[in-house]
Amino acid sequence: MKSILIRPLITEKMTNLTEKHPNKFGFVVDIDANKIEIAKAIKEKFSVDVVSVNTIRHKGKTKTQLTKRGRFTGRTAKSKKAIVTLKEGQTIDIFGQA
Repeated sequence: MKSILIRPLITEKMTNLTEKHPNKFGFVVDIDANKIEIAKAIKEKFSVDVVSVNTIRHKGKTKTQLTKRGRFTGRTAKSKKAIVTLKEGQTIDIFGQA
């Protein structure tokens, strides 16, 4: 079985969103996971009711590095983020689970 939830998304933007809307939380998820699988994984792991899931796909960038031996090109990793909205009054203790 693949792991759907990779890690919680703890950034300045996500912290501001959680302060404004206390029932929204962000997670970095598996690139192949869909919204239904993400909602089930959140429900099983944290025992909360999920109202909605919004996903964001981030394509990897092409990076170029110049060295003494020439030019190297490569790509950064692609990723997927999910913003999960919980039922009113429910919350997730992210730092308590870490």
